[in-house]
Amino acid sequence: MAGSRVLTWNGKDLPEELRELPAGRYVVESVDEVPALTDDEEEGVRQALASLRAGKGRTIEQVRQTIDNVLRR
Repeated sequence: MAGSRVLTWNGKDLPEELRELPAGRYVVESVDEVPALTDDEEEGVRQALASLRAGKGRTIEQVRQTIDNVLRR
């Protein structure tokens, strides 16, 4: 989500993170309970970490180019 911010709210006072945002519509949801990954997602993370450790990572420029190419389709 573009422009995402994490804030801590005491349930009463308006957090500074919200005061800094421009007027508009926002979605707010709790991040206190992070959903568990599925077995497939866990395996994907393991494979990705193994790939990085093996020196098969990609630069941020390569990743951005791939994303740009996909979005143009």
